[in-house]
Amino acid sequence: MVARLTYRRQCRYNTKSNKQRILKTPGGKLTYQAVKKSSKGPACGDCGKALIGLPRLRPTEYRRLKNREKRVSRAYGGSRCAGCVRSRIVRAFLIEEQKCVKQVLAEKLSQAKSESGGGKKKGKK
Repeated sequence: MVARLTYRRQCRYNTKSNKQRILKTPGGKLTYQAVKKSSKGPACGDCGKALIGLPRLRPTEYRRLKNREKRVSRAYGGSRCAGCVRSRIVRAFLIEEQKCVKQVLAEKLSQAKSESGGGKKKGKK
């Protein structure tokens, strides 16, 4: 038969924040050991995937970390995943390219108008 155990802390209910593990001490006694809550860890703000290279800690434990441990050395490191950053960069590049193409087409169109419509003038009837 298993020995009965009593909680070592003040809360006496089996709540989410009061989880316990049974542990055998060197003296052979069984005692409870408090288990900390596990965290989901940081996720990408765009796609929601877990971020690689960052520890999965509780919010209070993140405060104790150094800045280099909280982020990855990359643009948007610690906030967005690498795939989302890549797609942002590509999107920005393509938008700029589209602006350049629009400008070139507008210049060609204005040149064509000035060449074809330069000699004609409409008079009054």
